[in-house]
Order: sequence, then C-alpha cells, then structure tokens
Amino acid sequence: MGVTIKEHLIFCFRMNDITQLSAWTMVPFGLMLLAIAIGPLVAEKWWEKNGNKLLVSMVLGIPTAIYLMAKYGMDGVHALEHQVVFDYIPFIVLLLTLYVVTGGIHLSGDIKAKPWVNTLFLAIGWLLASVMGTTGAAMLLIRPVITTNQQRKFTAHTVLFFIALVANCGGLLTPLGDPPLFMLFLRGASFTWFLHLLPEWAFTGLILLLIYFVMDTYYYKKEDWTALSADARETVPLKLTGTINFVWLVGVVLSVALINEGMIPAMGRADAPIWLKFLREIVLLSIMIVSLYTTDRKVRYEDNKYTWDPIIEVAYLFFGIFTTMTPALIFLRAHAADLGFAHAWQFYYATGALSSFLDNTPTAVAFHGVASGLPESIAAMAAIGGEGIYNGMSFVAGIPEILLKAISLAAVMFGSLTYIGNGPNFMVKAIAEENHIKMPTFFGYMMRFSLLILLPVYVLVQLLFL
Repeated sequence: MGVTIKEHLIFCFRMNDITQLSAWTMVPFGLMLLAIAIGPLVAEKWWEKNGNKLLVSMVLGIPTAIYLMAKYGMDGVHALEHQVVFDYIPFIVLLLTLYVVTGGIHLSGDIKAKPWVNTLFLAIGWLLASVMGTTGAAMLLIRPVITTNQQRKFTAHTVLFFIALVANCGGLLTPLGDPPLFMLFLRGASFTWFLHLLPEWAFTGLILLLIYFVMDTYYYKKEDWTALSADARETVPLKLTGTINFVWLVGVVLSVALINEGMIPAMGRADAPIWLKFLREIVLLSIMIVSLYTTDRKVRYEDNKYTWDPIIEVAYLFFGIFTTMTPALIFLRAHAADLGFAHAWQFYYATGALSSFLDNTPTAVAFHGVASGLPESIAAMAAIGGEGIYNGMSFVAGIPEILLKAISLAAVMFGSLTYIGNGPNFMVKAIAEENHIKMPTFFGYMMRFSLLILLPVYVLVQLLFL
C-alpha cells in the first residue's frame, strides 16, 4: 500500500537487527490463533462477547508492539506500521464494505426442494462467492435454502455442502472471494492473477456439486410422501430485494481491481499524500455509506436480521492477529531456508492443515512469508522486483508462482475441513440450528463429512494441478 512489493521485500531483508528475533516472539501469535480456535469450544459464553475478544487482542497485541518498538526502535515501528496500517486497515475496510453492501440484498421465497433445485442453489452460491465474498454469498442464500427445504426431513447434508461450496471453495477467483486472497493481493498478486485458479476452482466445484446431487437424490427418495406433498403445496415465488446493492457491489469490484499500485503507481511512492495512499479505502468507505443510505432499513435490519456484531468481532480479533503476526512473519522470513519447505505440495498441505484449525487469513500470510524467505525468492526479488521470470521460473508477489497457487488453494479450500477453518462456517451452522436443523458436532462434521468427502477431493486437486 505505502510501498511497492519490491521495496517491501527489500525492507524486510535489510532489517539486520530485527531479523535476529528469537523464536519465542512467535508465542503471542500462536496464543492468539489458539484462542480463536478453542475459545468457542471451551468458553463459549465468555468468548461470544466481543469485548472479551478485544481484551484478548489487547493483552497479546499491545505487549508485542511495545517489545518491538522498545528493542528495535524504528525498525520495529516500521514493521508494525506495515502490518497494522498498510495491511490491517485495507483488510478491515474491504470486509466492512462487502459486509454492508451484501447485507442490503435479500432473497426470499420457498420453492420445491427437488435435488436439481438444491444443486442449483449451491451452484449459484459457488459462482457468486468470488464476487460477493464467501460471507456475502453464504448470508444471501443460506436462509432461502433452509426455507426451501423446511418440509424435508433430511437437510443437514445440504448445509454441509453449502459450507464447503459457498462459504469456502467458491471464493477462489478474485481477491474479494476470501480474506486470505486479499492479503496475497496486497502482497503483489494482481487482481486478475487469481483467475489462474479457474481450473482448480471448476474441478473442485463440479465434483462437489455432482456428489451432492447424487446424495440429495438418494435422500429425496427416502422422504415421506406427505412431506413432499406439503413441499409442493407450500410454495412462494423467489423475490430479490435491495437490488441497488448489486450496483454498489460492481463499484467494490472495480475499486479493488483499478485503484491499486499496479494501476496507479503514484500510490506506492513513499512521499505520496495520505489520501492517495488510501484512495481505495476512501472510495470503498464512500460506497459503504451510499449503500447504507440507499437500502430500505426493513430489507437490511428486519429481513436480513442485520447486526454489526460480526464485523466488530472480525475487527477486534484481527487487530490482535496482525499485531502479534508481525514478529512471527519476520522470524519466518529470516529462517525460511531452515524449515525444509521447498515444494508446492509441502506448502499446500502445511497451509491446508493450519487453515483447517486456525484462521485461514494469517495462515496464508505466514506461509507467503516463508516462501518469500526462500533463497530463490530473495534472488528473484532482487532481480525482477517480485513478479516476472527468474531462472526460467515464474514469480508473482515475490515468490514462485506455483507456491503462491498452492498457498491460495489450500487457504481457501481447507477452511471447510472444520467449523472453525473459516468465519462463515460457524455463521451458517448457527443459522441452520436456529431453524431446527440438527447439525453434526465439531468432530462429527469431520468424521462424517470433511475427511470422508472433502479431503479426497482436495488431495486430487494437489495430484492433478500442483
């Protein structure tokens, strides 16, 4: 944001003193991720209060920041500035804008819950996820999907595939699709680079949709005829309201695609005025305000049951994540060559494993840091500035393109292996349970669904494409 990718990488590797950080400085980051992973499981009532999440972020983040500034002076200040000012602020502004704009769109109705109808619902959500974001697409469609299937007895499998397809795998094609991709975008990957993931996106989505259609057809045949008769009688045409927000959604897409250092080089100059450095964020916040004023309050607050709590939760948690992540990223870059990571499959499964149980956004950033610390990445950065061809290998965002592809795929897709791998997962589960759908437990989700169905598909992706 404030510096080009080349300047950022050069800065990281010239901080001779700060790169000598000890491994223990990664402990606050580990504790932060651990709190997010186990907080909802071991202290649900306490953890659900956003004030307590902010408390955890402050307790872990503020001492980390003080330590870096006290011990490393301006090097520590600059490292924190890059993470908190030029990463955290754009990250939160984009999520806030998407949350507001998509929260103004409402789809209502109740149509026949036939297997092809349900499959079409999931396919539409899968297609929309890269444009609206996985959270936006999931929140737009989950209630109509549940309403459509309310007369059916067997519905949990539909929600499970919804989590995989709409809340995770669908968001692979743009930086808007899933937060880890936006962070990689900020690190130098172009907006259109993510379209390189189209084959993997198509393969994963079509396989999962086919599996779902077969399963739903099986369960449909097991339904009681009285339930299916009621489903046929009690239909309400689909109705879309708040459609003005699709215009603002196009504005969000164009803002991210066109207002960046690649399109406006002056934004990356060190002496650029603050309004220019944050021009994209200013435009996005303007779109958010326009969306609030042009959307009927009934659509947003009554029909969509819109609240500000989820985005406040994200803002609080990620303040702690980005602050505590600062020394962790510096350490990982400095010691990348010692970790033994060299091949795409290693980055794929390592990123995937952590993205399954920890938040997938910091996981993607951490492994990008590891990849940028590899000797060939440092040499390429010095030679080509982070993007181009070096020694016959394609580099994007300062790392080998094949490694960036592995990190991106794993961060997005493996987020569906548990309820805690990606934020929308728990939201979809909670809405389903509010509507009296009996969802699997944490471990039941893994044993009955993700390890049995999703993981084999993801292994196939690695074998075929990486």
